[in-house]
Amino acid sequence: MFTPFGGFDFMFSFMPILVVAGFILVFGIIIVKIVQGGITWNKNNNSPVLTVTAKIVTKRAAVSSYHHHHAGNMHHGHHSTHTTYYATFEVESGDRMELTVPSTEYGLLVEGDTGKLTFQGTRYKGFQRSY
Repeated sequence: MFTPFGGFDFMFSFMPILVVAGFILVFGIIIVKIVQGGITWNKNNNSPVLTVTAKIVTKRAAVSSYHHHHAGNMHHGHHSTHTTYYATFEVESGDRMELTVPSTEYGLLVEGDTGKLTFQGTRYKGFQRSY
């Protein structure tokens, strides 16, 4: 069948499929992340609170940046950042674990310090330095 616009028929029939597939992919990723978060939360809640001797081996901070646009205006909006703080601890067996630590404690943790690390699953509960 001859159409005066050639490939446009294909584009108009293919684009809705592509848009729907994109939405399914995005929502699928969101659902997977929510389920993973729920599994981790449940696993942490069911883990015992442990206190072990540990050494702080390293620290790092990850900064996420967001730019929010006001409706219809791409040039005006506000910019915000969020920083997540991490510390890596080495226990007596030589195993290492990286835990998210609160900003209020991040500055107090010093690489090389040893002490008692308290944690529950992947949740940091505290670190008491040995003197």
